Amino acid sequence: MALARVHNFAISLDGYGTGEGQSADAHFGHAGDRLHQWMFATRWWDPGGSGGVDDAYVQRHDPGIGAEIMGAGKWGHPGWQDDPDWKGAWGPNPPFHTPVFVLTHHTRPPIEMEGGTTFHFLDASPAEALAAAREAADGKDVRIGGGPTTIREFLAAGLIDQLHVAIVPILLGRGVRLWDGLEGLEQDYRVEATSSPSGVTHVTFTRAGS
Repeated sequence: MALARVHNFAISLDGYGTGEGQSADAHFGHAGDRLHQWMFATRWWDPGGSGGVDDAYVQRHDPGIGAEIMGAGKWGHPGWQDDPDWKGAWGPNPPFHTPVFVLTHHTRPPIEMEGGTTFHFLDASPAEALAAAREAADGKDVRIGGGPTTIREFLAAGLIDQLHVAIVPILLGRGVRLWDGLEGLEQDYRVEATSSPSGVTHVTFTRAGS
């Protein structure tokens, strides 16, 4: 069966996957781009960037992915459901290039974008959403794209096969945390950590047989 995978999900040292105060102009709230500056320094983002450890991890983001699932908080800022013209924070050609399933209580018709991305809006449980995404992925894997609440719900439901978390050496102090309520999670996975000269620690969780 196709795997459910998380790649390059960045959190702060104190466990926050997004900051407080999200808005249309601040997708990650007060965190700004600090959780993702390590990505912007890689060859994946900039041909003149680093080809080291960080680049090796970030290059795994796209291969083998046939669909993505994300939460309403990743799709848009608070109140996006009241804006019929809102089409996500990534412009006319989003970086997904697959079907994307947005989990929300505020469903709307699918939105087809440039580059092969179509946003579908589901009011569904994690298991139901994963079944729909696997069907759309046509045998490829499904990426659970975030935000932290969505990843936490999929982990709690035992639905994630591979998880890559990039722990960034910053302290946010407030926002939405990833690990709350997941005590003992590591017992279900093989856990490995790799440090990068950038100060980022890459932690991977792999379920047996994945």
